[in-house]
Amino acid sequence: MDEIINKVANSSLQVFDLEDYYVPGIRTQIDISQWLFEGFLLKEKDFREALKNYDWSQYQGHFVAIYCSTDAIIPAWASILVTICVSPYAEKVVLGTIFDLETSLYQDILSKIDYKKFQDKPIILKGCSKKAVPESAYIFAIQHLLPFAKSIMYGEACSAVPLYKRR
Repeated sequence: MDEIINKVANSSLQVFDLEDYYVPGIRTQIDISQWLFEGFLLKEKDFREALKNYDWSQYQGHFVAIYCSTDAIIPAWASILVTICVSPYAEKVVLGTIFDLETSLYQDILSKIDYKKFQDKPIILKGCSKKAVPESAYIFAIQHLLPFAKSIMYGEACSAVPLYKRR
């Protein structure tokens, strides 16, 4: 009986799996509307008092997204003030949703990678993951990989879609 040979494992093909760069930690959204009168009106004195009396320590070590779930028109200083309150406890704070937070985390981590190890190599940008990888992370990754890669495919080795080939 012939031995089964894994040609993918023996090739120079490099798998770039964004899931490997997932930043572990608790993701939390803070909704500013909870401190607005009827969820829509910001009364400065009441807003400041509510923030002052809020337990910010519950966000110790969290990645935090600040947003407003209502259509309230909020002055820019309001989210800045919330950021000032939560920053001593949070690992990172962004304005937006959990999706925006995840995008920001990937942007940070992908900008720190040394891509030289992918020089002149065929790369598969792995498409399936168990963790939520925003599509924007693929856009960041491809921009960093393009100057180095010989070729880039998307998906899995058995069914990759060709995206780029250096001329």
